[in-house]
This record gives sequence, structure tokens and C-alpha cells, in this order.
Amino acid sequence: MGRTKKKDSIPLDPVRKRLLRLLTAKGSTLRTASVAMGRNNAYLQQFIHRGTPKVLAEDDREILAEHLGCRPELLKHGRSFRLSTNATRPSPPDDAYAAPIGYSAVPEAELKEEPDAEEAWNGELRVTGDAWMFADAFIRHRLRTDPGDLWMVEVDGDSMEPLLSSGDHILIDVSRTVLAPPGMFVIWDGIALVATRIERLPHSEPARVMLKSVNPEYDSYECTAEEVRVVGRAVWVSRRL
Repeated sequence: MGRTKKKDSIPLDPVRKRLLRLLTAKGSTLRTASVAMGRNNAYLQQFIHRGTPKVLAEDDREILAEHLGCRPELLKHGRSFRLSTNATRPSPPDDAYAAPIGYSAVPEAELKEEPDAEEAWNGELRVTGDAWMFADAFIRHRLRTDPGDLWMVEVDGDSMEPLLSSGDHILIDVSRTVLAPPGMFVIWDGIALVATRIERLPHSEPARVMLKSVNPEYDSYECTAEEVRVVGRAVWVSRRL
């Protein structure tokens, strides 16, 4: 009797990525959340990895959002951005990832803790458990991206001084991994996750790039574009004065 070929997992869209981050922050699992929704144990597993259903129904979003302590809009595909009509300052949410209406929570990634030296980076970012609140209008109109594609990371080291100093925070868009135009990126350099400036070298075949440190104490170096494992492009920076 022949075996049935295992179906490949689908690429994760922003909503599915966000759901996985929310589950991690809440200390829940796909199975636990599925049961909380009144569904079978594998319902969310199939939603995440098999694309069934393609989108969550409104009732499912409401119940799942209550379980996760977040807004149902964060689990909606093709959602529109809404501005808060409250004139007063919104109260801090009870849960780090439960944002007030008109705002989105951006998780902070842990970059200081390096992966196991015997293992290559698996492409996943660790969550510190902290989150930063940004207005949806700022994300949509100024950054021109989706909240599910944003991560906040803390700079560790002085290779980018004076542009970036240790302790600064940069917001990265993980959907923007194309190395053009030149800019600041967070990459995996084979040892750790680092922030660096990357520029494409014109007329190079195969395509080559220059990784530049702002601090003159550190050397810049060339490599092929394929050798660079890009996490995301830096789109915003925060610094304590």
C-alpha cells in the first residue's frame, strides 16, 4: 500500500505570523487555542500550515482574540486601519500585545542572545515579551507597511557609531529583504544577528554587495548578494537623549 505524499506547508502571511507571535506571548499553543475556540485540536494547525480555512471567520476571530487578549482586527486578512476617535490618551493594555483601537503592538526581538554555536540560525526571531505601540496611521502612511511585518530590535555594539549606538532601538520591516536601494539592514552574519549598511556594487556578476560599518575602527567587506541572510530593513530608530 503506497504512502500519501505529505502536503507542503504554505508560506506564512502577516496574519498567520502575527497569530504565532501572539500565541507565544500569551504562553498558549495552537492546540489550546483551537479547543478554546470550540474547534477540533488541529483546527489552527491546519489554518497556519495548510491554509484551511484561507481566512478566519468573524466569530472565530472574536473568540480567538478573547483567548489571546488582543483586538480581533489583528487576526483579520485585508483589514482596514482605523484611527481612534478618543481625545484622551488610551490606557495601557493589560496584555503586552493587546493594543487599543487605532494602534498596533510591535514585538521586540532578542538579538543579544546568540543562537547555539553548533546550529545555524533557523530564520526565527526570539521574542523578549515586550511590545511597542505605534499608531496605525503612522505605520500605514509614514512607514508604508503592515504591523505584522514589523519588529523592534535593540542595538548591541558600537560598529555603527555615531549613526547607531548600543542601546538604541531600530524598527525593522521583515518583508523588505531586497538589498536595493542601499540602506540599513539587520542580517545574520554567520555568528550573530547584526545591523549594518549594505550597498550593491554596480555591474557585478554575480551580484555583489558591500557591508559597511560606520565606525572606522571596523572593516567593511564584500560578498555575493546570495551570501547575505537578510532579516529586514531598518525603517525607524529610537534613541534616548
